[in-house]
Amino acid sequence: MKRSVLWLITVAALLSLVNCTSNAQKNETKMKADNPYYSRTDTTKLNVPNEEWKKILKPELYYVAREAGTERSFTGNMWEDETKGSYFCAVCGNPLFKSTAKFTSMCGWPSFFEPLSKDNMIYKEDYSHGMNRIEVECARCNSHLGHIFDDGPEPTGKRYCINAISVDFEPEP
Repeated sequence: MKRSVLWLITVAALLSLVNCTSNAQKNETKMKADNPYYSRTDTTKLNVPNEEWKKILKPELYYVAREAGTERSFTGNMWEDETKGSYFCAVCGNPLFKSTAKFTSMCGWPSFFEPLSKDNMIYKEDYSHGMNRIEVECARCNSHLGHIFDDGPEPTGKRYCINAISVDFEPEP
């Protein structure tokens, strides 16, 4: 009797987990369906005015990606996640990083030591807030992702400090 009850509880928990995952995937698909520029395969350079992005993107993402804002440290959902998979620009879907290049830097934002391709990013001098930094933007849509620093681990010694809201994550199957 006890085994059959345990078995039923286990099956119910698994079905609930599958349902939650399915709902999350449906929500992600709906959000991307509202953005006609989002594609994980199209590499065409986008030239979309901010007025258009403002209509498409959620306000928090618009602030960080289009106004070069920064989310508060340790508030994003990816800074210490070690799930294997791929990271894409949350604005346009451009492939950016693999989880194999991710490390926990304790800075409060997701950190990577190298991108999938340096051509997928634009690097700009940034003198805002009284600092001298290198800003990292998506090369496809020119959205702000974060900054790059020279205090990362080997083999590159780089730390791409990226706003979690600026990236989408897809776990490996």
